[in-house]
Amino acid sequence: MRAQDVCLALGLGVTAKDTEGLRAKLKRLVARQILTETQPGLFTIAPSTPSA
Repeated sequence: MRAQDVCLALGLGVTAKDTEGLRAKLKRLVARQILTETQPGLFTIAPSTPSA
């Protein structure tokens, strides 16, 4: 999903300020390997790794 789509799904505003703030949060989740960014600006849930 794109940041603007996530804003709409969460019922947040869709102004540039809102989407850029959420995009920054999504990028942090990518860094923590919770999300993946398959293409620039396109986020998805990271596949879970099997526990041993």
